[in-house]
Amino acid sequence: MTTELKSSKMYYGWVVVLITFVTLLVSAGIRSMPSIFMLPFEKEFGWSRGGISSVISIGIFLYGLVGPFSAAFLQKFGIRRVMVASLAVLAGSLLITPYMTALWQFELLWGLVAGLATGMMANVLGVTVTNQWFVKRRGLVVGLLTASAATGQLLFLPMLAQITVAVGWRYAIYTAVAALLVLLVIVAIWMRNSPYDVGAAPYGTEELVKPVPFQGNLFLTPLLALRSALKNKTFWLLAGTFFFCGFSTNGLIGTHLIPACGDYGIPEVMAAGLLALMGLFDLVGTTLSGWLSDRYDNRKLLFTYYGLRGLSLLFLPFALNASPAVLMIFTVFYGLDWIATVPPTVKLASMEFGKEKAGMIFGWIVVAHQIGASVAAYGAGVMRELLGSYTVPFVAAGFVCLFAALMAIRISQSTSAAQQTQA
Repeated sequence: MTTELKSSKMYYGWVVVLITFVTLLVSAGIRSMPSIFMLPFEKEFGWSRGGISSVISIGIFLYGLVGPFSAAFLQKFGIRRVMVASLAVLAGSLLITPYMTALWQFELLWGLVAGLATGMMANVLGVTVTNQWFVKRRGLVVGLLTASAATGQLLFLPMLAQITVAVGWRYAIYTAVAALLVLLVIVAIWMRNSPYDVGAAPYGTEELVKPVPFQGNLFLTPLLALRSALKNKTFWLLAGTFFFCGFSTNGLIGTHLIPACGDYGIPEVMAAGLLALMGLFDLVGTTLSGWLSDRYDNRKLLFTYYGLRGLSLLFLPFALNASPAVLMIFTVFYGLDWIATVPPTVKLASMEFGKEKAGMIFGWIVVAHQIGASVAAYGAGVMRELLGSYTVPFVAAGFVCLFAALMAIRISQSTSAAQQTQA
């Protein structure tokens, strides 16, 4: 393997990034599938919008909660082994899904099992891969891998929505299972845990370093990291802004934009296409954000991102009532900013807490993100039932994003200065 790499002059870390990119893309795409099943499930099973939203809410919460423990598992057992196990569990839960007949079964399969399995392949995986394989270009790689997760959440929706409309939601599930099985084989054969496995140094250095074995308890160590972080003002600000990030992205728009479009007579496939277009623009916006996070003050980047997102969400109710061209403007503008906040947040967390703790601490910050997403996923569904529209949730999300922008600018200047020195 080492000889082949030297002769090809290609750094194997880029192969690992590609495999991780595709894994996050597919995993996130599957995580978002319940949003296109909301209307079919209402018709077939008679489940309420609020009941279905509760399943999505629990899945989103567990998706985030498993993050800090995922960081410990990735260090203890290796990236490849954890990815293979997670893909296998996720495929198994999907295979059983077509046979469910009650809401509690949907809760078990998608709220619990799929939430935990996809959580093992979330943003913490991207951060762990980046820290293992790269010293330079970390911001760019984190941005790219973050973009893949958000893009996957949106990119597959038109195809899966089309399958759902044409032949039923069960065949959309079977399509996802097929993708998972192919991906599982790719990960098992070509994924590697660290540069040491292929006789290489981390990108940007010349020193061959053997990974330090994980020390401590798999469940206790992340909790101890949290206890330490809770004493830190920067942690609270990063976690707080990320709560509002989740509230305004996958919890609200990712879950409810399709049914919201349905309220205005916009077909389901077309609405899924809007989400897919957001995903494509997010791929550009978040990757660019990673590049910027290596070069500029990340506090100011976060201030800008949250501020622009807030304005776009305040504009959304008007866009839904206006022409398709106006809604397209929202789609492009919001898509560029969908989850561009992650690279600056990762950078600030790494500078504040160090490389060794960065994965677990960022995992806890992601927990805050998913709690916010969970609140929005359930709350928006309930408010839609009570008020008959999504206007109030969309406007509320816009204002909390503006508040998050003010929080971001209050992050310690010493953290920002350290980031500038590192860059």
